[in-house]
Amino acid sequence: MLEKIRVPRIGPGRPRRKPDSLAADKAYSNGPCREYLRRRGIRHTIPDKTDSQAARLRKGSRGGRLPGFDEERYKKRNTVERAINRLKHSRAVATRYDKRGYVFLGTATAAVLAIWLRS
Repeated sequence: MLEKIRVPRIGPGRPRRKPDSLAADKAYSNGPCREYLRRRGIRHTIPDKTDSQAARLRKGSRGGRLPGFDEERYKKRNTVERAINRLKHSRAVATRYDKRGYVFLGTATAAVLAIWLRS
């Protein structure tokens, strides 16, 4: 999903392809995901799984150091989660009847417009 990011620039120039930071849930706390983000220079806030913490403690000094975690930044992720929840009130978005990506994008856009017009 990170490869699809395109943030248009104001004025001339190619769109940005790298976000400033990323906040994700525990499902993305694995090594390959963290390594990918480190390699691209993307700051990330991902909580550590409890079994990973226990494994690190069992290894002692060989377990490595804890990944950085900013609780205040992670709390802001709730806004995005609530927006996705509101999107899923639309049955077509929640069940994804559309098979083609561009059709689903249109369906999701229509759902966002309906939410915007209601507010």
